[in-house]
Amino acid sequence: MCVSPNLGPPSMPPGWPPKHETHISCLGTGCDAAGRPVHREQLLQMLPMLVLIVVIFYFVIYRPQKQQRDKHKTMLGDLKKGDKVITTGGIWGTVTNIGKETVTLQVAENAKIKVMREHIARLRGEEND
Repeated sequence: MCVSPNLGPPSMPPGWPPKHETHISCLGTGCDAAGRPVHREQLLQMLPMLVLIVVIFYFVIYRPQKQQRDKHKTMLGDLKKGDKVITTGGIWGTVTNIGKETVTLQVAENAKIKVMREHIARLRGEEND
């Protein structure tokens, strides 16, 4: 049987532990003389990317939704009796009465329903009958 003479914990190299801690963030970026990371430089490198993300978010998501919301609000403001509309629930009808918050639609010969103004999805064209 072979017995190793050194069964205790492994010995540490000379000078271990180091006199100051080395930060992981110092490995790829600049550090000052004491080995502390320089966060200001990191933030300045990140700033253009943050601005780019905000600009992309504005043009891809916010602006198109705002334009669509404004267009829908204008369409609801221009509703008049006799307009043929489609609701968000898919009901086709003709506007017979317009209230402050509701619109009455005639959906059949003797059938009228009252819906909230915001639930009018769009006007339908004459060719869609």
